[in-house]
Amino acid sequence: MWVELKSPDSQTITHLGDELGLHALALEDAISTHQRTKLEEYDKHVFIATRTVQLWESRMELGETHLFVGSNYVVAIRHDSGSGYQRVSERLQAARNGIKPGAPYALYLVLDLIVDQFRPVIESMQDRFQSLESQLMSGAKSGRDTLERLYAMKRDLTTLRDVAEPMQDITQDLIRLHPGLSTKELKAYYRDVQDHAVRVSAAIDRLRISTSDAMQFHLASLSVKQNESVQKLAGWGALLALPTVVFSLYGMNFINMPELKWPWAYPALMLATGAAVIVLYRRLKRRGWI
Repeated sequence: MWVELKSPDSQTITHLGDELGLHALALEDAISTHQRTKLEEYDKHVFIATRTVQLWESRMELGETHLFVGSNYVVAIRHDSGSGYQRVSERLQAARNGIKPGAPYALYLVLDLIVDQFRPVIESMQDRFQSLESQLMSGAKSGRDTLERLYAMKRDLTTLRDVAEPMQDITQDLIRLHPGLSTKELKAYYRDVQDHAVRVSAAIDRLRISTSDAMQFHLASLSVKQNESVQKLAGWGALLALPTVVFSLYGMNFINMPELKWPWAYPALMLATGAAVIVLYRRLKRRGWI
């Protein structure tokens, strides 16, 4: 028996528990959201709480799925706005390779779908990162807005990693500790889910590292641009300082200034000051300070 419920009320879950003999603690967990990913074994069933993510309407949609798995039933209670598990129902009806469409196979299909839904999200994140990276490498004007977008992406990747990593523990526990669910015929299928979960976590970690590197590169670029601006200001300040010092001397009240009686003193002073400024300008220009 396959049952899928979307955000049911407590009365519905209580009625379901009475019909199937579900444990009260598991029912309490199923009613409330924000559960940590875990696998709990009770007398007659297994309870699995897992967080989910999928690309829904061009954005990352986070959710939770709570699973009750018994000898002849699987109940999936989901708390999200996604597409649901219609694909699981279809694959159950079209079971092949001699696999019995029972509870162990249904559980595998749910976990497999949860892990597969990470792929479009990661691809969307990669496209998002490539867009930001192209903007950084193109030398286009970027500032606080770019840094905020990179930080927001890293925060989303951290959330995505927190959702993906526990799936490895869930599948590993099923393979090692629950032979009734991870049967001999399905063990290879569960290992495949675990392998996909490991690859998803690795892809997320690589993207997080790349995002951190991009943030460091962006901050370094801003620092280099700031240093270049300071250099240019210092260079122009040096050019202005030279004539300022010379002319400020003539603004002082000296009694004896011999060159004041020389008729060519003013033109000579202007030429000497101009020549000194030109020489200083060329040296600063050669060194890239202007």
